[in-house]
Amino acid sequence: MSTLRDAALSSKAWPFEEARKLLARYKGKPPEKGYVLFETGYGPSGLPHIGTFGEVARTTMIRRAFEAISDIPTRLICFSDDVDGMRKVPENLPDPEALAAHLQKPLTAVPDPFGTHESFGHHNNARLRAFLDTFGFEYEFISATEFYKSGQFDAVLLRAAERYDALMEVMLKSLREERQQSYSIFLPIHPETGRVLYVPMKHVDGARGEITFDDEHGREWTLPVTGGHVKLQWKPDFGARWAALDVDFEMYGKDHSTNTPIYDRICEILGGRKPEHMVYELFLDENGEKISKSKGNGLTIDEWLTYAATESLSYYMFLKPRTAKRLSWDVIPKAVDEYHQQLRAYSDQTPEQQVANPVWHIHGGVVPESGMVVSFGLLLNLVSVARAQDKATLWGFIRQYAPDAAPETHPDLDQAAGFAVRYFHDFVAPTLVYRAPDAAERAALTDLAGRLREIAASGAVPADYAAEFDALGDEVFMSVVRDTGKAHGFASLRDWFKVLYEVLLGAEQGPRWGSFIALYGAAETVALIEKALAGELNNDQA
Repeated sequence: MSTLRDAALSSKAWPFEEARKLLARYKGKPPEKGYVLFETGYGPSGLPHIGTFGEVARTTMIRRAFEAISDIPTRLICFSDDVDGMRKVPENLPDPEALAAHLQKPLTAVPDPFGTHESFGHHNNARLRAFLDTFGFEYEFISATEFYKSGQFDAVLLRAAERYDALMEVMLKSLREERQQSYSIFLPIHPETGRVLYVPMKHVDGARGEITFDDEHGREWTLPVTGGHVKLQWKPDFGARWAALDVDFEMYGKDHSTNTPIYDRICEILGGRKPEHMVYELFLDENGEKISKSKGNGLTIDEWLTYAATESLSYYMFLKPRTAKRLSWDVIPKAVDEYHQQLRAYSDQTPEQQVANPVWHIHGGVVPESGMVVSFGLLLNLVSVARAQDKATLWGFIRQYAPDAAPETHPDLDQAAGFAVRYFHDFVAPTLVYRAPDAAERAALTDLAGRLREIAASGAVPADYAAEFDALGDEVFMSVVRDTGKAHGFASLRDWFKVLYEVLLGAEQGPRWGSFIALYGAAETVALIEKALAGELNNDQA
């Protein structure tokens, strides 16, 4: 047994905790089907959002953790409930009026409002698959439409007809009295209109596998439960799918947690074994509201990837899955920088520390090196002071700071530079508020400019610091900034730094000043201070 496996078997990282439950499920031996099956579900009633991605990413992390502690093969299925009837038209779609005529039809029978796919369901399935493919997820996609129509679900549907009373008993206990009167686990698909009908059953023939009901106009129909003529209500469908596929693991959001006993019991009645579960907290938008596919609130997948690399999103998904988290623009820079901090730490860590490091789970144990010699936060500040409109401008400064860095050798840094320009102009620039310094602050800024001017002119460590530092760098500049603040009577250096942020950057917080000056340049920082003292910094320049 490898050292890594030893560490993984005792790791407290949440993917390994979940993986060990799965290993115990079969006492370390392969199940009869020959593999452990992970599943994620997707309701394509709206465009895929980050929560959808998070479910697949987190499930994949558990799958990789399981593979690290076991030799049992695994599979991951992404199941789309695209037979679900369209109950309302999502708010964020083009031409919603035209879609209103197709309410209650299965999503794969609703025209695609974007005009690119066979149906609205097919469009959303394609969007989900295309995105998951960009992340390199290994998964198998199953469409409920094909699952029902092809006969793969027939055996379980026939069993559901046979055990209808037992299934109804489970469901009716969870419903209000008025809902009980019209409820059925089966939803017929009208042979003429194609709509999913929410009607009570007049008769269920378990022996023949047929249901009899009246449609909304009082006409009686008898349909087989097989071949795509009916679908199951969503709660029974959840458990029935587990039984049909023999699912071993599925995670879902906290809003499903109260239904877990229902899903489990449905699965058991239909002859399956309930899977292992993990409940995660919900994602919230900037107002603290649950993100929704139909509302289109919160960040979308595409929006995050407009401003940061995919790994930063995976990192954000790893963090505290059982804690509710905001998905808003301001979380992106921190996620990028923390991800690279963990990358840099990885190579020097023990096996126990490595398997607890988020980057092990993001990369499945094959962890790359970070080329981010400049943080994303610092790049944003550099965009601000350099008035950069493209990443080429930033590279002019980066090369002075790190001569060995280049776009070809540091592709992650090159990509981040482009993201920083875009992010700054879209989100940071509109929030900047520069202020004029008071008399005492002006004196301190003037002094700082003088000290930096001398360094820029000599290109060497000042005599006062020569005994401590061998060469110019972050710490020399940081010491100069600190000493200037102390010399001008700032009781707290935090107050001094805040002056620099507000006057020079137009923000309440910002970079470590030593790193900033080393990157931007001493002479350039002097010019920035002089512009501020002359009142030439304003939002219009951002």
